[in-house]
Amino acid sequence: MDWTRGHTIGNGSTAVVSVAMSRSSGEIFAVKSTELSRSQFLKKEHKILSTLDSPYVVDYKGYDVTRENNKVLFNLKMEYMPDGTLTDEIRKQGGRLDEQLIGYYTKQIVQGLDYLHSKGIVHCDIKGCNILLGKTGAKIGDFGCARLVDQAKWNGGTPMYMAPEVARGEEQGFPADIWALGCTIIEMATGGSPWTNVNNPASLLYHIAFSSQTPEIPNILSSQARDFLTKCLIRNPKQRWSAKQLLNHPFLEESNLLYSKANQDFITNSPTSILDQGIWNSETNDDSTQEISPMDLTLQRVRKLYMQSRKPDWKLDESWITVRNCSEDLPTCQDNIFYCSSCSIQQRAIISTLNFITHKRDSPNKSIRS
Repeated sequence: MDWTRGHTIGNGSTAVVSVAMSRSSGEIFAVKSTELSRSQFLKKEHKILSTLDSPYVVDYKGYDVTRENNKVLFNLKMEYMPDGTLTDEIRKQGGRLDEQLIGYYTKQIVQGLDYLHSKGIVHCDIKGCNILLGKTGAKIGDFGCARLVDQAKWNGGTPMYMAPEVARGEEQGFPADIWALGCTIIEMATGGSPWTNVNNPASLLYHIAFSSQTPEIPNILSSQARDFLTKCLIRNPKQRWSAKQLLNHPFLEESNLLYSKANQDFITNSPTSILDQGIWNSETNDDSTQEISPMDLTLQRVRKLYMQSRKPDWKLDESWITVRNCSEDLPTCQDNIFYCSSCSIQQRAIISTLNFITHKRDSPNKSIRS
């Protein structure tokens, strides 16, 4: 094992994310790990991420298989994003972002989506906690639900961010990512969910699928920002704007001019080399003359990264679950899996409700409760 695993920085339903350091180069990276016997989802994510190369998508760093604590683990290595997620940043900013910063992040997300879509890839789970932040701004991460656009018509996502056509089980193409982008912008502007006063996933999916409503556009946004949102939240996917069209919207053009110096705000305190002596000076006792080995320094540094005051919280969304269709990858699995983000327990009971509301087209105004 040519790298050292540090503290856990995130727990998901299928994997654990840790900060890590290369023993040879001292490079810091993130590693997403799960037991090899349960690594189907992570291997799928690896297959997609390894083909990507964009400044707006988290960098792929490789993979390996290790034996740790009597377990065989599959490890996906990725770029370490020291400022956590977009959801973390919203909380740090007091619950909402100012419009210039919203425009800055939105443009980077749209550029990332334009790249993914040009490669024939649908992300399928765009939301604040899947957008990672670092010194250059925002990058799209977490490709656990991603797929090629010509694969099965329904793959998964998070109910609160699902497009109408996805909630109906019809298709999940590029327009679904644009709808989720619109929901994420509302998250940035309000600090809340795109759909208010809804606590039941099944009722929410029915409402998204068969009502004529769209998420409420915040009045605090400018007319250009609101117009941008309307282009993202068109219920008919064929009329919804593409990522390439959105890049030419005046909202992004104006935001780029107003926030041209934004990169200065993303300078991170995270060290990138073992030569960053400032980290070691702050961790050692000036009165101590005890020699510290390079490995001890490595472990100290990884701990330091975790204990920094701005440490990221890469846990899954606290309120809503990510849904994944595993039947095409796991022949023995006969249904879809809903993962509970709070307890990481696989829950299949709700899928019968989802299947029911997907086909209950004759009663469009009736609420379905689990």
